[in-house]
Amino acid sequence: MSLLVAKNITKIYGGQKNASSMQALNGIDLTIEEGEFVGIMGPSGSGKTTLLNILSGILKPNTGVVEINGKSILELSSNEIALFRRQSMGVVFQDFNLLDSLTIRENIVLPMILGKKGLVEIRAKTEEVMSLFDIESIAEKYPYNVSGGQQQRAAVSRALVNDPDIIFADEPTGNLDSKSSKAVMECFEKLTNVQKKTLMIVTHDPFAASYCKRIVFIKDGSINMEIVSNGDRRAFFNRILDTLAVIGGDRSES
Repeated sequence: MSLLVAKNITKIYGGQKNASSMQALNGIDLTIEEGEFVGIMGPSGSGKTTLLNILSGILKPNTGVVEINGKSILELSSNEIALFRRQSMGVVFQDFNLLDSLTIRENIVLPMILGKKGLVEIRAKTEEVMSLFDIESIAEKYPYNVSGGQQQRAAVSRALVNDPDIIFADEPTGNLDSKSSKAVMECFEKLTNVQKKTLMIVTHDPFAASYCKRIVFIKDGSINMEIVSNGDRRAFFNRILDTLAVIGGDRSES
């Protein structure tokens, strides 16, 4: 079943009052099936993060259609998309976006409080996700007292706590060392294998990407090619490296 369908997504920055314009995305078509773990890769400036921001309702495209579970999110008002994002999406950022004034537990429960969930449900779900990502021991600590990997696992827990249909992650290992990156990617792997969640991550890191089941490569705002894992992560890692070598450098190249 197709959970996310995007058609003819274009995004142009600038171009007003004689300013030069830049086409960030050029007619992107993308379908993500329920339970898929999809990675988006490409050279710097290729449009990866712009695509994620459009698919997650943060940014509006110039043209195109984005449907999640059959609902056209581009037709929603700002209030409606905010509610839809809180109920149906989880978003994980490179810089964690945890609130330093709240404990790890309080950061995780915040979306449920905003969603006016009951106390029993909040407690049960919070314990479930903290156990899944092995962060119960830091529940009462503040973000600045724990490691970057633990902060990111808390951010993933927060994204999951409202049981979203899809989770988007923008460079989730970008600020982490290799050990923490491995721990976070294993968390994402759990989400697909155990929780059967649908994930889409933007990453420049071949190691992180090797945990995905499918990689979509973007260059110059268009989909360049796709590869699919056969279940052998080491072999998939090597295929990712080979593909990155083929699609080459930045937007200025022909």
